[in-house]
Amino acid sequence: MADLGLAYTPRPDHAAYLASWLGALRHDPKAIFTAAAQAQAAADWIHGARKAASDPLPLAA
Repeated sequence: MADLGLAYTPRPDHAAYLASWLGALRHDPKAIFTAAAQAQAAADWIHGARKAASDPLPLAA
């Protein structure tokens, strides 16, 4: 998050969020791996979009 210039601010609903994950993991122990893969794909896309936006456009010849 820091490399994207985002600040981390704790939220009061973090305990409920974690409780929902515990329930999901009880139902499907492999859910964390699916979520991690999807999170990595999203992060890769965000970083790629950010890089593309900062790359200069090629000049016409």
